[in-house]
Amino acid sequence: MSSRLVGVGVGPGDPELVTVKGVNALRAADVVVVPVMDSGERGRAEATVLHYVPEEKVVRVVFALNERSDRGRREAAWDAAGERVAALLRQHPSVAFATIGDPNVYSTFTYLAQTIAELVPGTVVETVPGITAMQDLAARSGAVLTEGTEPLTLVPVTAGAAVLKDALAGPGTVVAYKFGRQAHEVAEALRETGRLADAVWGSALGLPEESVRPAAELDDAPLPYLSTLIAPARRDGGRGGKL
Repeated sequence: MSSRLVGVGVGPGDPELVTVKGVNALRAADVVVVPVMDSGERGRAEATVLHYVPEEKVVRVVFALNERSDRGRREAAWDAAGERVAALLRQHPSVAFATIGDPNVYSTFTYLAQTIAELVPGTVVETVPGITAMQDLAARSGAVLTEGTEPLTLVPVTAGAAVLKDALAGPGTVVAYKFGRQAHEVAEALRETGRLADAVWGSALGLPEESVRPAAELDDAPLPYLSTLIAPARRDGGRGGKL
């Protein structure tokens, strides 16, 4: 019988935002893998999962989540993580991998699934969608992501401030992920493109330390790495204006 690896999106951190299907997938799996950094602290995925499955069912696997400069070290860490999950798949028919947000949106699960396809051929890979940070921030801030024919652009600021600036110069709503370390550059890009006034940012959504504030309050102070920004489309204020 083929092994089964299921990537389960557990949302941005609020345990109430895990879908019923996600909870069922976590509980049905023989083991639930959660990614942790090499520093070992409990991450959002693990904290969320523990609301729904017992701790003895959870396996912590180290991923180089914060390694961007040393490709060799990053690749070695991915290989080690893949070997650990492959070993679990050889022992258990069903393994779930919990990832914050959605497993198909900037998720570590993508790389893991590619590695497992090579290490354990024939493994059935599935995903369960999760609520994303941009959806949660839109709900908590009242920002409307899209109307009518407006496009929606999602940019990881780790790709560079120039990529964000190009997106802001275009139409529609722009969402920026992972911009905490470049908050100053993001604020400048918003000012230069005239998108600062209506923009909003948030971090630690659904957690005790949650912060949701206007982007106009951005300054040089560092923000959490996983901060999210929404710069809504330019709208004329009329109902259905973009239909």
